[in-house]
Amino acid sequence: MDTHKRDPLLTAAQLLFYFFIGAVCVAIVMVGIGIPAAVIFQDRIVAEAAAHGVTAGPELVGAILVLLAAAAAFLALAAYFLILLLRIVGSVKQGEPFTVINAERLSRMGWIALVGQLPTILLGAMILWIAEVGKDAKDLGMGELHLRDDVGIDGSGILLVLILFILARVFRKGAEMREELEGTV
Repeated sequence: MDTHKRDPLLTAAQLLFYFFIGAVCVAIVMVGIGIPAAVIFQDRIVAEAAAHGVTAGPELVGAILVLLAAAAAFLALAAYFLILLLRIVGSVKQGEPFTVINAERLSRMGWIALVGQLPTILLGAMILWIAEVGKDAKDLGMGELHLRDDVGIDGSGILLVLILFILARVFRKGAEMREELEGTV
């Protein structure tokens, strides 16, 4: 039997990725339930916010909807990213890592990581706006909330994007070299 197929690290990684994919999918469903619920109960949301001293009106519900939509987009990207990563681990476990498909997966993961920066900017901006609107609110049950206001492109995210695109090229070159080697034997 191939030693790759019995590699405990790869098996543990696969199990962990399955767990994370499941958790992200549950989160997507919960956010998906929250979007129509916010629309249906928007009057209650505004009334409850007003009862706690938040002066925003219907725009608060709009901000919550944008927040939920951005969260859903981010979670969907995260799920797809993890699925691609799981497939790469599966190919490594089979002893076939340097394939064109893995290079394409890594490239897609790079694009996902790049595009994934956009919902995080939107999420951060909406959270900061909601925090500003609700800063004088009383008794929301959250204690004193401290938020950073450095919403923007994340340096580590950009580094991840570069690493993924470089790895995609490495895997593409490895696949080419493998094909050349198989052609000479």
